[in-house]
Amino acid sequence: MSRLIYVMWILLIFAASATQARATAPRPNIILCMADDQGWSEVGYNGHSKLKTPVLDEMARTGFRFDRFYAAPNCGPTRGSIMTGRNSIRFGQFGPTWSMRPEEITIAEILKLHGYATAHYGKWHLGPVKSGAPNNPGSQGFDEWLSHDNFFEINPPLSRNGAAPEIHQGESSEIIVREAISFIEQAVNRKQPFFTVIWFGSCHGPHIALDKDRQLYDQIDHENAEKLAHRYGEITAMDRAVGELRSALRKQDAAENTILWYCSDNGEPSNSWYKPMLNGSKGNLFEGGIRVPAIIEWPGGISQPATTSVNSVTSDILPTICDWLDISWPDRILDGVSLVPLIQGRTKERAAPICFWRYGGTDEESNKPWMTPDSQLGTTPTASNPATQFKNYRHPVEKSEFGGDAAIIDGHYKLIVDTTGRHRKKDDVLTPLDGDVALFDLVADRKETTNIATTHPQRVASMMKQLRLWQASVEHSLTGAEY
Repeated sequence: MSRLIYVMWILLIFAASATQARATAPRPNIILCMADDQGWSEVGYNGHSKLKTPVLDEMARTGFRFDRFYAAPNCGPTRGSIMTGRNSIRFGQFGPTWSMRPEEITIAEILKLHGYATAHYGKWHLGPVKSGAPNNPGSQGFDEWLSHDNFFEINPPLSRNGAAPEIHQGESSEIIVREAISFIEQAVNRKQPFFTVIWFGSCHGPHIALDKDRQLYDQIDHENAEKLAHRYGEITAMDRAVGELRSALRKQDAAENTILWYCSDNGEPSNSWYKPMLNGSKGNLFEGGIRVPAIIEWPGGISQPATTSVNSVTSDILPTICDWLDISWPDRILDGVSLVPLIQGRTKERAAPICFWRYGGTDEESNKPWMTPDSQLGTTPTASNPATQFKNYRHPVEKSEFGGDAAIIDGHYKLIVDTTGRHRKKDDVLTPLDGDVALFDLVADRKETTNIATTHPQRVASMMKQLRLWQASVEHSLTGAEY
């Protein structure tokens, strides 16, 4: 059975059982914007003293703001979780150079089946964007794409619908937003709802800001002032591009009925050259690595500004969108939950804990590849980013012992299990306990400085049990059993 027939068969099965979509009002348009490596503290509205992010600050004041929104500790896995509503380990995407499996059913495929025009712009990172790749944007539900395999900077090489990449001169955030605006205008003219994904290359290093943006930060008094000026300049340019997008929506009279969801893919990298507000950084499971800025703007559906401290995560995006549209999602294990009750003020609690796992992917490389390596070789290199060789391997047997680092967040408690020493700090934040276990109260101890595991043994045992049950479920998915 071909990939296309397989996906259409699966989607038609669950679509047949879906509740009829709202007929009294037009279906909302959906735009997902995501920064690359922008930390939770790197916005003005979270108290940053230097950064200029007026557009995001306004969205935070007038929209629905998440104060505890989480992503995977690395960029590719976060993208996989958004597309599927599932933790990326379920489909063998363990880190930045690992790909998604084409058998996964994406939110783009679901919305396309329900009449949406679909397009992707910017960083893909779920596999190559070239034509013929089984997990390029077109194979995963997007009608159009102007995309890059991985990260990119100013004057980016981008592939249009799988063709050979071409250099696009200019500031990268502005380039992809303007392409998205063109797509949106066409959909509006056709009176067709649109689903547009805009995944920025900023503010991933190396940082190269336009002079006008860098000069805003020339007066920074810091030993790495020039590096910071370029990083902050990229963020300000990205903020300006989001403003251009919002203006275009208003011009097209589409803003009222468009869901615009903004977030970042992970926390700031460890070489951010300044002390962040949270502990940890990209690549680990401390708050600084996984907690990110997030805002939803939807004038027609969210009429009053609101802020929530309830835990939410990128895998919640798919079930939330499906819930808003009254459509079903595939009959597969999801790690996300619908946030509609939270956004509508009907609950102030999360329906399930959030789990993370840094899986030992190197152990998989002796297994057979899931896809042929040549089909997974990227084609959009830059001087700082050579062509990416994506990988994904078969996993025929479920493991009963779970290595690697893992974490579970339930309410305001967070349990980290570190068997690798990755999270051990010089000041010994983690104290050895049943394989290096630490429990933190994220409300009382935002910077995760005090391990309270020894004084809360019952809570540790309960959260550990939940985490191990979740890991066993992930192992089952990893074998491909749900396909």
